[in-house]
Amino acid sequence: MATAARRKPVAGSVRKAAAAGQRPPGVRELAAQATRDAILRAATRVFARHGYAGGRIEQISKAAKSHDRMIYYYFGSKEGLFIAVIEDTYRRFNEAEQALQLDETRPLRSLEAVIRFIWSYYQKNPEFITLLNSENLLRGRHIAKSARAREYSSPALAITDRVLQAGLAQGLFRSDLSARDLYLMIASMAYFYLSNRYTLSSFLGENLEAPEALAHWEAFVIDAVRRTVCRALPAAAAPGAGPG
Repeated sequence: MATAARRKPVAGSVRKAAAAGQRPPGVRELAAQATRDAILRAATRVFARHGYAGGRIEQISKAAKSHDRMIYYYFGSKEGLFIAVIEDTYRRFNEAEQALQLDETRPLRSLEAVIRFIWSYYQKNPEFITLLNSENLLRGRHIAKSARAREYSSPALAITDRVLQAGLAQGLFRSDLSARDLYLMIASMAYFYLSNRYTLSSFLGENLEAPEALAHWEAFVIDAVRRTVCRALPAAAAPGAGPG
């Protein structure tokens, strides 16, 4: 399984080249891509654990089974590598979300699927939260230098907007909502709970990581979002119930 995961980015490069009618990458190009991918994966783990300041180049090169000079060759600097890690973090999130199979003839069910995806993705990919927390502590000074940062918001907002428009077309959803606001509502309710679960568990005197607590919050978020978007809440307001 681990070997397949390591090979996936390289195999993807071959498939993309073939789909675009381009010459598939040669052995040297594949080796270079494999090295770059290994460094990026290692840097993701190190920065997620130690933050930008605490993550050292030698730690990353050792974890990637590479050399310091290769990091500078591919990414230019520690900051360049950190920016690449943040970009890749967003890219992987977008690709996973775009793989969702949504039935837009049932907008309420589709909206629930988007909420469940975001909630589940944050739990399965804790580095997503820790890396973004680290960058926010630094006031976003690295991602602000990314030429691709704005690219990554468009797919997420587009999916939310399609669901919103489908609900509007059926007369189910309010007309004064924006995809941006709806996305922020969903993301913030999922993100805050998980990013602060340790301090909140102590503060509230309960284990917010308990399976029943996680299931309860997922249901609460779904219900809160439904109540926000619907013009008139369906009689059966439980998640997954009612029209749509």
